[in-house]
Amino acid sequence: MSLASVMQDESELLLSTYDRHPVLLKRGKGVFVYDSEGRKYLDFLSGIGVNALGYGHPAITRVLAKQAQSLVHTSNLFYHGFQSDLARKLTKISGMDRCFFCNSGTEAWEAALKLARAYSVLRNGMKSRWRILAIENSFHGRTFGALSTTWLKKYRGPFAPLVPGVVFVKFNDVADLESKFDDSVCAICIEPVQGEAGIYPLSQQFMNKARALATRHGALMIADEIQSGLGRTGRYFAYQHYGIVPDIVTVAKPLAAGLPLGAVLTTEKVAQCFHPGMHGTTFGGGPLACAVAIEFLNILERQKLVAHVKSEGAYFQRKLEGLARKFSIVKEVRGRGLMLAIELHSADLAKATVAAMFQHGIIINRTHDTALRFLPPYIIEHQHIDQVIAALDEIFSSFPSAGGDAPAVATKAASAERFRKSTIKGRSGI
Repeated sequence: MSLASVMQDESELLLSTYDRHPVLLKRGKGVFVYDSEGRKYLDFLSGIGVNALGYGHPAITRVLAKQAQSLVHTSNLFYHGFQSDLARKLTKISGMDRCFFCNSGTEAWEAALKLARAYSVLRNGMKSRWRILAIENSFHGRTFGALSTTWLKKYRGPFAPLVPGVVFVKFNDVADLESKFDDSVCAICIEPVQGEAGIYPLSQQFMNKARALATRHGALMIADEIQSGLGRTGRYFAYQHYGIVPDIVTVAKPLAAGLPLGAVLTTEKVAQCFHPGMHGTTFGGGPLACAVAIEFLNILERQKLVAHVKSEGAYFQRKLEGLARKFSIVKEVRGRGLMLAIELHSADLAKATVAAMFQHGIIINRTHDTALRFLPPYIIEHQHIDQVIAALDEIFSSFPSAGGDAPAVATKAASAERFRKSTIKGRSGI
């Protein structure tokens, strides 16, 4: 199976939803993935935050093999031995009381929005409140409810009209939050660290005010920890940096070490608004995914990886800030733990840098056009960070000192794009 044949087949058979790199990945080990030509890549994106333990972790592969031999799936009409054990671990580290398991982050977010509306009906009856506040530049998923609370027009526009009742609050603007929060609101949606927006942490003042207003008006605070949760920021959950407790928390990406699994965590009070038949899922919380997720959480604890994320993240951030002092093209360094970004002064610079890093055998991506995003596996060491910093230093040095265009690096990016398009064209005859 060649790269060209796979690209040709996909061009004919799949919906055009992804702009892929012209690379056919074959295997992974530790913090590296390998393509069909045998080239090695240091993965500092970890499958967009999913492969927190890297690739081929021996404990995960053992659990996968063992459970696959006994029971992969059973419907939620029956019990199996893993959901309650996983729920116990998740509630312990989150401060919540109950869980609902599903398949993905956006599905978890849909369930959270339904919980908030159902809670309002239970609490307020016929005078149910249904307005939802979300934050500008937020991203919560691709399904209709999640998309309705997602800010960027490029995601929302083609699918309007969306779910009504969502009002957006200016990012970290306490006055705007206060002006829009009243007794008609049933929930406020927050990402403690906005991921797709370019790694923007919410301010302590904004988080405090959101929590206080939700409590005052009898609304719920929903924390989207799909990208920031389960150790990514140096705490189990990013909201724990702020000293507040939300009413509902959603998690997904790293939870089952690469298998699809999401979860909604909530308080006992909120959980009482759901009863059998109000919500459900066919595949969510199956024995294979839950068994792997339990082992994932065991590994975090056993190997003290959350503390490791905190220390490696601090080291990485210091190194990135060193680049910011050295190069005028760097506008800002942001983030927590191993959820970090460098903001560059133009989209062209960011695009060229991502392409050049790939030429160096390092995987990152850019988000919100100008932000270089880093979501490496939790198991990285100083040597991996140093490799990334050295590559960035070399790439930034190739840009004109005054900023602007990046001809040498941009040429590489253009060449890669021409190769991708010519491969498809040559195979399809178009």
